[in-house]
Amino acid sequence: MDSKDGYQKGGPLHRGRPHPILVALATIGALALIMAGLFFVLVMRLTSGGIEVSQDSSAPGIGIVEVAGVIADSEPILKVIREYKRRDYIKAVIVRINSPGGAVGASQEIFEALCELDKKKPVVASLETVAASGGYYVAIGARKIVANPGTITGSIGVIMKLPNIGPLLERLGIKTQVLKSGVYKDMGSMTKEMTEEEKLLAESVLKDIHNQFMEDVGRRRSIPMEKMVDLAQGQIFSGKKAKALGLVDVLGNFDVAIREAKGIAGLKGEPRLIYPEKGRLKVLKEILEEGATSSLRNILERVVFQYAS
Repeated sequence: MDSKDGYQKGGPLHRGRPHPILVALATIGALALIMAGLFFVLVMRLTSGGIEVSQDSSAPGIGIVEVAGVIADSEPILKVIREYKRRDYIKAVIVRINSPGGAVGASQEIFEALCELDKKKPVVASLETVAASGGYYVAIGARKIVANPGTITGSIGVIMKLPNIGPLLERLGIKTQVLKSGVYKDMGSMTKEMTEEEKLLAESVLKDIHNQFMEDVGRRRSIPMEKMVDLAQGQIFSGKKAKALGLVDVLGNFDVAIREAKGIAGLKGEPRLIYPEKGRLKVLKEILEEGATSSLRNILERVVFQYAS
């Protein structure tokens, strides 16, 4: 028997033609990718660009900076602040805050950026539901602070939480070995209790950061340090109470903040509100921008090749 003929008759697949089932699977996969691509293109269309009241990009307006959620990464907000600082037609900026706080360094970076921005164009803070701890730290970078009477704000303080799972590991018979180059290098490890020396060191760092917070609030809000000590024990205040204590300037909602910014900037008529461009997932942006068609085609060709050969 001819080996070539035997291979063609007895072999599981004909090399010159894909199996119908595999072709069907590849077709389904291709259709799914096309549908996914169309869906993401639609999402990109709906979320692209900024939200502006006026179509005239040169008309004077008020830039809106949104600080929402836990403050962990300052860079996206700093980019918006830098952009607003550069654009001459933005005459004032409102920083809209709804945040319980977050990382100290990130909050300080946004605070400093707003202070610098306020030297060039007025900045007004609008406190929504919560603007506490780092959220309030950001707010004091503004020239004027507007809060709702029921806004939760304040919480001027610093906290460090260090879990200790050492006893649990001991019950499970798990031990950890630590090799370190300095006596404090494993300070804060979750597998052991802190020593008294470590506690003193941590407390000194927290005290230093707390003093920085109080000094910045006192300087920006013209509150003497002896009064700041009483206000900065981590307690929260309502917006109404915060105004009575000098931590807030005006009671009101977002519209009141717009009115305040408009007045300081000397804008006439209904001001144009300028929001930053909404963020997009980087991977989707790369796929669906220029070359999206060729990218999808390459993917489909690879799928068909792998399943049909």
